[in-house]
Amino acid sequence: MIRFLQQDNKIVKIMFGVIIGVACVAMVAYLVPGLMDPGGGADAAATYATVHTPGAMGRIFGESTTVKMEDVTRLAERQLQQQMQQRQIPDSMVRQLLPLMIDRVGPALVQRAILQQEADRLHLQVSDDDLRTYLRTGPLSQYLFPNGQYVGDDGYINFIQMAMGQDVSKADFEGQVKQDLELQRLQALITGGVTVPDAAVRAAYQVQGTKVKFDYAVISLDDLKKTINPSDADLETYFKQSATRYALAIPETRKIEYVAFTAAQLPGGKAKVSDAEIQAYYTAHQAEYKTEEMVQTRHILINAPTGSDAKTDAAAKAKAQDVLKQVLAGGNFADLAKQYSDDKQSAVTGGEIPLIATAGLDPAYAKAAMALNPGQTSGLVKSAFGYHIIQTEKKVAAGVKPLAEVKDSIVQALDQQKQGAAEQQFAAQLTAEAQKNGLDKTAAAHGLHVVTTDYVAKDGVIGGLSDPAALLAGAFTADKGAPAAEVSTGDGYAMFTVVDVKTAHAPQFAEYKSHILDDYRTQKAPALLEQQTDKLDDRAKVLNDLKKAAAEMKVPFKTSDFVGQDGQVPDIGAMSGPASLAFSLPKGQISPPIDAEQAGVVLVVTDKQEPSADDIAKNFDHTREQLLNDQKDEIYRVFLGTLSKKYQDGNGIRMSQQAQTPGGIPGN
Repeated sequence: MIRFLQQDNKIVKIMFGVIIGVACVAMVAYLVPGLMDPGGGADAAATYATVHTPGAMGRIFGESTTVKMEDVTRLAERQLQQQMQQRQIPDSMVRQLLPLMIDRVGPALVQRAILQQEADRLHLQVSDDDLRTYLRTGPLSQYLFPNGQYVGDDGYINFIQMAMGQDVSKADFEGQVKQDLELQRLQALITGGVTVPDAAVRAAYQVQGTKVKFDYAVISLDDLKKTINPSDADLETYFKQSATRYALAIPETRKIEYVAFTAAQLPGGKAKVSDAEIQAYYTAHQAEYKTEEMVQTRHILINAPTGSDAKTDAAAKAKAQDVLKQVLAGGNFADLAKQYSDDKQSAVTGGEIPLIATAGLDPAYAKAAMALNPGQTSGLVKSAFGYHIIQTEKKVAAGVKPLAEVKDSIVQALDQQKQGAAEQQFAAQLTAEAQKNGLDKTAAAHGLHVVTTDYVAKDGVIGGLSDPAALLAGAFTADKGAPAAEVSTGDGYAMFTVVDVKTAHAPQFAEYKSHILDDYRTQKAPALLEQQTDKLDDRAKVLNDLKKAAAEMKVPFKTSDFVGQDGQVPDIGAMSGPASLAFSLPKGQISPPIDAEQAGVVLVVTDKQEPSADDIAKNFDHTREQLLNDQKDEIYRVFLGTLSKKYQDGNGIRMSQQAQTPGGIPGN
């Protein structure tokens, strides 16, 4: 696979941006009342929803779009996998979280279908020429046309499959991109007339650019919790009143008996790989060892892309011939590339294009480069991009890697296969013996040891196993006393049976007292925090001195630096939140109580810096862009709401039964 695809995981991010460019629609789908109400009986398992032109005539003569359940599920899985990679959530949770993600993705795709129909009605369709221009010049061009050179049809397919999955065809991919571009046209049409007056821009930055410095007193919620010390009688009363909450507070635990072995304990030791097996593997996997024809070159490009007029082409050719004369006269190729080449990306390295498969190059360029011996320079070569002067540095013919080169990797693969097969066979043998004779006799017969755990929870730990997850998962689905079963342990296998089960139950007060105290404090602290913050505020205003009030109540008193609305302050958090009132307070005035992040705060502004005329002018364009985007978002939101209501009122959305069921997944 082409190296730039292997090295840059930004592809997935870009593709999510391209293919799900209307992701904000998902939020709107939840904000539009009634959008996801049941609309009819499209109950086929393959259908999530059907969207058609609203109204009675629309059902008969209008456009109809089916939102497939497989598309909803595929997108939900892809987004979930991406989130799990970023947050390092175990893959085992994918199935558990998938219904929730489907409930988010499904409405977004229904909304997309509505927008698609509206764009089609307005004749905003994207042509094949529009698509080609976008792929050549848009954000994907760095992958499909690196250094201005097309990666070739194979490289294009590789890109699609890496970015979108093996099951996405070229036609599907291009159809998705066309749809996205069409929706972008729709949004541009709806919001294209939005403007922001200069006065509004200045007024906005007058507020945005203001900075304040203030003193503040903080009552920490965590500190306040520590002061809540109820009696045992109060805690017992709270425990009894919360009986439902604690009914299953002690999770189910199980006592497990198991026998485990690793690869080192396999009878007969490690199996050896024969030369015949290596040769057979090599022969059977020839396709994996094929090498593409590759070439490493330098080039100087004078732009004259296909479609240029005759005058432009002639001028480019004349310039290229002049540069070629300098090369042939002994000029330094790298220096001339830096000076003249229109391929600016390669020009900085003297025109060098690293070793690349010829399939990823313009055919004319590739043919000329391969016709040269290393060190030779071509004449003028015309490609789709213009006129090239090519110097070949290295060529690699297509072929198959020799056995000697790949032997070590083959031996490693065969070792793993043999070891895995031997482990599975031994595990199956031990399981059969254990089901007949019991774990104790089976272990003794093979020099192994039986281990009996304490009562362990489903998310507990079993010492001595490199990966106990499968054992725990199996044990918590098996019946007590069921015949022995086998599971992988990462470096071997374990045969286990469940000895005893303690079902989830309510704890005794004494054993759970510390947890009950934490819960009691968590419940009581917010009201106490509000009360204490009000008291601090009242006292500060009576004394007309926040610092004295803080000292009386023994709470921390602090001073901020100058901070803007986009800033953060310790114990307060973002100044764009509740503390933003500081920007409207006069100097010296004590604020009302502020509900900050895990704290109650009272502040008094001690200094204020307002932006100068120069500051406003310097930030004018950026502020205008922000306001413009905000207004465009709001206008588009109103448009989406109106359009969605039109479809809903006109019975244009028909949800399948499984779509109406939260988390409905085929097969569940």
